[in-house]
Amino acid sequence: MAPTSASAADSPTQSAPDTIENNLQPFFVLHKASSRKSEKRSAGTGKTRRRIDLSPSPTKKTEKSEECDEQHRFERLRMEAFELVWSKIDSTIKDVLRGINTNVFDEIYCWVCESFNTIKSFGTPGIAEATRAFPIVTDASSKLLFTGLVLTKNMEFVDDLLTFEEVGLFLKSHGCHVANLSSLDFSAKNGIGGCLRGLLRQFLMATLDAADMSILASWYREQENNNSPVVVIIDDMERCCGSVLSEFILMLSEWVVKIPIILLMGVSTTLDAPRNLLPSNVLQQLCPSKFVLGSPAERMDAVVEAVLVKQCSGFSVGHKVAVFLRNYFLNQDGTLISFIRALKIACALHFSMEPQSFILGGLLDEGEQEGEKSGLLPEIILKNAPQLPLYVRNQMAEQNGKSLVHGLSELKGLHKCWSIVVLCLYEAGNCNKIRLLDLLCEALDPDLYTSKASNNVVLENDCGLPITSDRFMRRKYSTSQKGGLISQIIRKVRDLPAATLYQLLKNWEKITMDVPEIHDKVKELQSEFRFEDCKLKQNVDDISKRHLSLSPINSEKDSKAISEKAAALLDSLVGDFFRPIECIPFHEIVCFKSVEKLQSALIGDPRRRIQVDLLEFYKILRCSCCSKSGNILVPSMHDTSVMYTLAQEHGDLINLHDWFQSFKTIVLRPSKKGKPKSKQSPLPKKRKDMNESENKSEASIQARFCRAVTELQISGLLRMPSRRRPDCVQRVAFGL
Repeated sequence: MAPTSASAADSPTQSAPDTIENNLQPFFVLHKASSRKSEKRSAGTGKTRRRIDLSPSPTKKTEKSEECDEQHRFERLRMEAFELVWSKIDSTIKDVLRGINTNVFDEIYCWVCESFNTIKSFGTPGIAEATRAFPIVTDASSKLLFTGLVLTKNMEFVDDLLTFEEVGLFLKSHGCHVANLSSLDFSAKNGIGGCLRGLLRQFLMATLDAADMSILASWYREQENNNSPVVVIIDDMERCCGSVLSEFILMLSEWVVKIPIILLMGVSTTLDAPRNLLPSNVLQQLCPSKFVLGSPAERMDAVVEAVLVKQCSGFSVGHKVAVFLRNYFLNQDGTLISFIRALKIACALHFSMEPQSFILGGLLDEGEQEGEKSGLLPEIILKNAPQLPLYVRNQMAEQNGKSLVHGLSELKGLHKCWSIVVLCLYEAGNCNKIRLLDLLCEALDPDLYTSKASNNVVLENDCGLPITSDRFMRRKYSTSQKGGLISQIIRKVRDLPAATLYQLLKNWEKITMDVPEIHDKVKELQSEFRFEDCKLKQNVDDISKRHLSLSPINSEKDSKAISEKAAALLDSLVGDFFRPIECIPFHEIVCFKSVEKLQSALIGDPRRRIQVDLLEFYKILRCSCCSKSGNILVPSMHDTSVMYTLAQEHGDLINLHDWFQSFKTIVLRPSKKGKPKSKQSPLPKKRKDMNESENKSEASIQARFCRAVTELQISGLLRMPSRRRPDCVQRVAFGL
């Protein structure tokens, strides 16, 4: 009875877990099936295992979530700051480029009006006559097509796309009918029909299957548009198909009396380009006029002055970055679009790398709302202080926050004086055609400056804030260096004639208007002489003391003395106010200096990137098995990564047999979590199956090996075996 009672006693204990599990079955749908077996096994043995809760505590979870939220909020602030700063830079660049071409645009509009009046003087046909398909019989002069050749001086037409769009908008704003055609419309594949369809699409705002000039003529007459000229703009005629462009010009010349069409074409090389592209009978139908846009170097100087020297947005770059941008601009055939793209990438990298960069966006936003003088209010910094990193908050706590505000104010004042001196040097160097970008690279170089201790405040800016204080070192430019642009400019000022020097001082007076201290020095030098009839004459006070008439020798001496004073003034300005941005505290907030990051983002190193990804693949895949192994090769790694890691142990040549054996050893290595050994079967059939599986694994390993070698060859890291050494492959990439 004892066994039966025991079994009876055990039966409720065994059936109880089963009933509980059956009742809770719907709640365990997403769980693994092994959990139920383990519970049965533990219930059957009667042993209980102690479960250790490794999940983080609620306090740790909340701390991590708060840190993540703070990090995301901080990244969002920096992204918003980048969008605000770059929108300001982008709008400034567009305004600068539009301002450079304003005079040319006015000339083009006056020429369009004159050409339109000349065409109208030949007479205006009626609606029925204008819409006929055949031309009107008139003299040859009435068939001349007024053509404007716009010389762009660009190697790449990418910079000209925006320029011709601006021309079209400018002419539309003055009442002209404008159609912008691309050089792609004049391809041999599309033919004359593609050009005409594109023309009608822009004027009629509709796509027509049958393209005909009579449709355009009826539109021009019926819609009462006959009081305005029709301007057709072609961005780059040298990229057009010559036969298609010739046929298009002949067609327009036949309809020029019915539709007063004026042609405007861009030329990137020389004004003789139409002779090289068009036949003589087409050239006879043209009445050309030329317009010259600013050169790429002039446009680059204007952009650099507005964005990097005057710093319209507050963003700046270091010396090495400026040199890289200049070389990148020259290597890209002087394409301004490439420079702007590189500058945008540099700005994006700055806001992604520098944790304090969001302050720049706050300062710019506040400056736009309340004016420039309110851009450095303490409330802006203190309001954004909770979003700063911990070490920055500690630094602000030690300095009471106001030191950072004072440092930013001082940075703004120092850079303002620096930019004014750079512009004064640029005005003086215009006579020698010195480019502003070259001068900027030298002006930003901190190695050209020597540190000298200064125990008291030297200067004050226009806001009354000290520019140099006890805790800062005064950096003074060494103008004694030979060969530099700054020293060349100062030497050239000494040799300037009196008339050029007087005009230079007038330009300096305009530039230094915002800094009274520098402005007063320029006015003092300017008051020493005046010009009348291109002859140097002393001031009225000096004339009362001397003879009224000066001999030519004395005039030359006075001019030479003033030139020496002007050179000395420029030298003193460079010595006192010339301080690069990298030598000013808190410049990390506004200045981008990592030229390596910019170079890798623009130019890149794909072969190095492939090598790094192959060796550090676990950072991309993020698998737990490979990341925990470290540098130890495991079978779960990718075959190509295993092969390339093994290749690092070899030199220039890799023996294929040794390489395969090493790869096979890694692949066949048992994993740490091995399965329990099964009992060997005495049957010979099972042994035969094992031999077949080994043969299959050998073939699969060879196939994996060949595929990995092929991938390395395609990636450019290996060279396949040659006839001389068929058993070896050669490594191509080294030096990680």
